[in-house]
Amino acid sequence: MQSDTLPGNAKQRWPRGQKFVLSAAGEVADQLHRETVNGSRSSGRSSLDAALLAWATPLGVKPTDGVLLGELRGQRRGFNDLASALETSGIEPAEVKAAVERLVVAGLAEPAPVAEPSAS
Repeated sequence: MQSDTLPGNAKQRWPRGQKFVLSAAGEVADQLHRETVNGSRSSGRSSLDAALLAWATPLGVKPTDGVLLGELRGQRRGFNDLASALETSGIEPAEVKAAVERLVVAGLAEPAPVAEPSAS
């Protein structure tokens, strides 16, 4: 079993300051998410909710996880960065962490390599 696909409620332990980036599949999923949102924008909330569910289900993520893909687009961001960026959206830090973990397990995001301290 891979270390990032833990059973039940077990959570991956990430190093302090761990940053995440979109994988190639995450970039595609982000583009599809944006197209889904833009295509459903004028159709009402129930249409948008249904479209986001249809987007998320085959990926194994929640419809709300697409927001994090947008926050990771072209950036290396950690849990604190993401939680701060999404604070005004009402997304709690614990849900941000859970969403990142779902994205990693789904192969849409991946941990960025941790920089090694330079030897002086």
